Amino acid sequence: MSSGPYTYVTLSMRPDSAPHLGISFHTPELRVSSGMLLSNPRPYLELSSHEANVHISTTAAGPVTDADLATAREIFNAAARYLADCEGLYAEQSATTKDADNPAA
Repeated sequence: MSSGPYTYVTLSMRPDSAPHLGISFHTPELRVSSGMLLSNPRPYLELSSHEANVHISTTAAGPVTDADLATAREIFNAAARYLADCEGLYAEQSATTKDADNPAA
């Protein structure tokens, strides 16, 4: 069973604990962009849908640190894995669809 596209946002707040915000994008309406803010030069990455926005930038919105570079590399590597997984599943699904459309082959 498959549901339609959606964005799921949760906020958990407990006494004596930091709040926890969770955002799950399950929509083709997801937009991803990046750039450089010119007023205070710093890079940013943005993921957004109609329901939620996520902005990622440098530590304390300041100069780029070693930690910022490590985080950017983690984002890059995770995005590459996500792309590879999507491409692999898409290829499998396409092959399954072709086999179902042509059972005599």
